[in-house]
Amino acid sequence: MFWMLLMRCQPYRLCSFRKMLLPPKYRSFLACFTYTTDRQSNKENKRTVEKLSKFSVDIKKIRRLKGWVLLEDETYVEEIANILQKLGANKASVARVLKECCPEAIVCSPTAVDTQRELWQLVCKNKEKLVKLIEQFPESFFTVEDQENQKLNIQFFQELGLKNVIISRFLTTAPNIFLNPVERNKQMINILQESYLNLGGSEANMKVWLLKLLSQNPFVVLNSSVAIKETLEFLEGQGFTNFEILQFVSKLKGFIFQLCPRSIQNSISFSKNVFKCSDHDLRQLILKCPALLYYSVPVLDERIQGLLKVGISIAQIREIPMVLELTPQIVQYRIRKLNSLGYRIDTHLANLNGTKKEFEANFGKIQAKKGRPVFNPVAPLNVEE
Repeated sequence: MFWMLLMRCQPYRLCSFRKMLLPPKYRSFLACFTYTTDRQSNKENKRTVEKLSKFSVDIKKIRRLKGWVLLEDETYVEEIANILQKLGANKASVARVLKECCPEAIVCSPTAVDTQRELWQLVCKNKEKLVKLIEQFPESFFTVEDQENQKLNIQFFQELGLKNVIISRFLTTAPNIFLNPVERNKQMINILQESYLNLGGSEANMKVWLLKLLSQNPFVVLNSSVAIKETLEFLEGQGFTNFEILQFVSKLKGFIFQLCPRSIQNSISFSKNVFKCSDHDLRQLILKCPALLYYSVPVLDERIQGLLKVGISIAQIREIPMVLELTPQIVQYRIRKLNSLGYRIDTHLANLNGTKKEFEANFGKIQAKKGRPVFNPVAPLNVEE
């Protein structure tokens, strides 16, 4: 447990010289976590503390969360702050990055950080927006390693046809993609394209499908070609046709590429036992609701039990399995809203279904219908004189 806490207190894949910056192994465990103010202040780099204080950075918070940063002999507080300020970051923004978000940024080489700025500006030219991205995802920005490879990957995704706003989302939320050798990413893209075509997808639709998949789920690039092949072959062995598997790879953000045969088999076995149906009928249920494959057994069980508790039967769930895509919290919220209009869910399960937008639109229609007068108040009365 202590070592898990220790790992959480360290930065995640930041500078290329990251390992050199960690607290020495001979430093005692307690020294990393339970410094007294006097002992720590005696070991801290006084210049670092003074420079951070000029930017109104909460030194106590850094000591508590990532105290090792203050012990480093070589830091670049002013240099890193200057790079951020040139982009338009104000003093408060700089303090937020260095204190609350990523104090380990001050041990990164200013040259490397400036190069990272240039890389990110390839896809986010607006400085104000770039500052906001850095504030929100500082650990991704200060991952200043393999920068030439990062540049090649950015260029590859641009040539592929992805918009810069999508690529910037990759940089912030899935930075590991850019640490992959560009040839590996190209190979994975080729495998995805080949899989789509082999399942019966058309050349004309392939690019649109691929760009949509990547924009919804960039992590699919981190898969292995072997895993994808095994999953597709397993689904074929379960009796699904190429056309049906093609539907899976086009739904739920290409979830099927991130499943393994074992998890799929567990979900199939669980669903078959719950719904008491044949293999053919189960396949039809899965085609209606691919989430039966996507969610793990514990998640499916929790959602089914939640529906049963509010009076919905297994037979009803089997009729409208898409309701399993909703979390128990969403189900309870929607039930309360529909109950307020006098609707019993056990007889109107279809009204519970759909996306948030679809549900709200349907609820509005039901509400309007409930409030409609039984007669037309503006129609002329047929009164005999």
